[in-house]
Amino acid sequence: MSNEIERINSYDDDRFDKDILRQHGAFIVDGKYKCSFRIINKDSAIVYADKEVDLDELIDEFRFYSEHIVNFYNQNMGLIKSFPPKETFYINIKDIQPSQFFVDAEKVKAIESFINSEEDICIPLAKINDRFVSEDGHTRLYCAVANGYSRVRGFLTEASDYAEEFAEEARKRKVYSPYDLQLLSHEEYKEKWHKFCEDFFRDKE
Repeated sequence: MSNEIERINSYDDDRFDKDILRQHGAFIVDGKYKCSFRIINKDSAIVYADKEVDLDELIDEFRFYSEHIVNFYNQNMGLIKSFPPKETFYINIKDIQPSQFFVDAEKVKAIESFINSEEDICIPLAKINDRFVSEDGHTRLYCAVANGYSRVRGFLTEASDYAEEFAEEARKRKVYSPYDLQLLSHEEYKEKWHKFCEDFFRDKE
């Protein structure tokens, strides 16, 4: 039986360590049980969870966002579960087409502390019309540009339902690569990006 799983997107939640929040590794199950993932290297994470949590289900949920993490350990570094390695590759930042156009300044500030090199950035990419479209990780891409990196790591994933349309909208707004992403205050980001998403999906109804 599936549980109700909530991914915590806030960077300020007293239930979880700051480092885990910055890595988007915090989850709440059925409104009360905690599970979190601490990424420790380019393909592995430590899992912390209340005993009521179905770890298999939570690991699958976590990997929906982070497919390149394939090894999961408990707090004593005992292996819980592993998956076949996900092939990653280096890609020039200028060759990535964003599927978003705005970046939240609050998110940028939150993740700056754990990005120390291009190795720390791994982006899910969908191949659409012979272009690599970023499915997620736009804040990390913005930080990569700000840090002067010319490339990041990436891995191929299936295109999400609306990735092509979002990428096309980005191009209409002259966002052709992460170099064109627009930094907004947290409040302005919520207003502009959330309004765009609401209008977009309303038109799909």
